[in-house]
Amino acid sequence: MTAPHSSPRPPSALTIAGSDSGGGAGIQADLKTFAAHRVHGLSAIAALTAQHTRGVSAVHVPDTGFLRAQIDACFDDFDVRAVKLGMLATAEVIVAVADALEHYRPQYTVLDPVMVATSGARLLEPSALHALRTRLLPLASVITPNLPEAELLLGASIADRDAMHRAIDGLFALGAHAVLLKGGHLPGDGDVVDLFAQPGSVREIAHPRLQVDAHGTGCTLASAVAANLCLGRSLQEASVAAADYVHDALLLGYRPGRSEVLVLDHFGAAPRA
Repeated sequence: MTAPHSSPRPPSALTIAGSDSGGGAGIQADLKTFAAHRVHGLSAIAALTAQHTRGVSAVHVPDTGFLRAQIDACFDDFDVRAVKLGMLATAEVIVAVADALEHYRPQYTVLDPVMVATSGARLLEPSALHALRTRLLPLASVITPNLPEAELLLGASIADRDAMHRAIDGLFALGAHAVLLKGGHLPGDGDVVDLFAQPGSVREIAHPRLQVDAHGTGCTLASAVAANLCLGRSLQEASVAAADYVHDALLLGYRPGRSEVLVLDHFGAAPRA
């Protein structure tokens, strides 16, 4: 048996995102997701939020020098195989993160273009949208927008499945390399259909619609994609597995706060070895 201290370093996933004091989304959800997939989780906190299941009451953005110091520390000591990007509130933060990614060139980068919280609170300054489009989107291996986020990126409404397909073409035109477009915001009682697309191919990922109000699904999906990439899966395999994981975590979800908002059960949904 190989001694633990001489074993090769396991792959790590790094989340660069915002902290959720309520524990249901953001960095906290990301680290739970990494752990559930048995991937070592690292974090660089790009924003601090005062929030719970009923909303966001305050946001503090640390200076970009400290953010870069966190990122440098992670790359200095760990085998960072995948980076997941979440809440990056300002253009300055986005530029700092893009500079770090261009320096370190991780194998995979998963971009969750967080713009609006489930509660409706705006989490991205309007001036940062251009920086996200031009600096981060082209660096991402895959982006995971929901429909409102895709609408903001494209400046066009997405009202049906056909419009989702057109939106994917628009996101490729912006420089995306692969897209996991989440369809949960489309109205209707049928299945929720997400679209995973790479140039020349589109795959539908369908799950029964759950009539719940949930918190942290977008963060969890993107971090599950990153975790599965660390485990050696392809972009498509990682995206399908991540969507399955989120669905299972929703089925097992619970309500820790005073609202009816559901928080995902990450470890109940953990993939079995």
